Amino acid sequence: MRKIIIAIDGYSSSGKSSFAKSIAKKYGYIFIDTGAMYRAVTFYAMQNGLIDSTGAVDTAELIKSLPQIKITFRYNPDIEASSIYLNGQKIDEQIREVTVSDNVYIISGIPEVREHLVALQREMGKEKGVVMDGRDIGTVVFPDAELKIFMTADPEIRAMRRYMELSQAGKKVSLEEITQNILKRDNADITRTVGPLKKAEDALSLDNSNLSVEQQMMWVSEKIDKLIK
Repeated sequence: MRKIIIAIDGYSSSGKSSFAKSIAKKYGYIFIDTGAMYRAVTFYAMQNGLIDSTGAVDTAELIKSLPQIKITFRYNPDIEASSIYLNGQKIDEQIREVTVSDNVYIISGIPEVREHLVALQREMGKEKGVVMDGRDIGTVVFPDAELKIFMTADPEIRAMRRYMELSQAGKKVSLEEITQNILKRDNADITRTVGPLKKAEDALSLDNSNLSVEQQMMWVSEKIDKLIK
């Protein structure tokens, strides 16, 4: 069976990562969460005083620091998926904090940051056999990917999913705060000049507002099986 690149783009909290992880597990592919990579850079900026409480970024210093920001993924048997490491430190939980979510759209809009991470993502996927999710995978990172999927869901449903995820992790957040964060992120993703969120012309649309992971897997497995045989 031949290996392919599966590019999954879509809105924040539309279930891209869970979907991509399930696909990677079923087909023995490598899962690369590109959103986590942007969160890692945001976390680095916050930890090193390169972004303040108002969202102002020391862009020049951050750009100069990019070569020092080492992002890697390692398989974690406890979660049966890959964990993300920043300069050797596992940061799965830290990058999901609301404060990181509030600032990631600012960092991801910096052209030099996107250029740096896109180069890393292309290197990670050069051997194929990867499932990569993000905002511009099918349009910028891998425009020639064999399978492109664009995911969406109603904003209210996405907000509730994110709220439940954080609540189960013991985080005290309000649904209103999460909803506003998602709407703000949507607007930033769509309107930014570099790598904006948009559906590739040859991408398949998947609205999973009312679909279970099992139903989504049935839908995508049919597409993948036709491509790899």
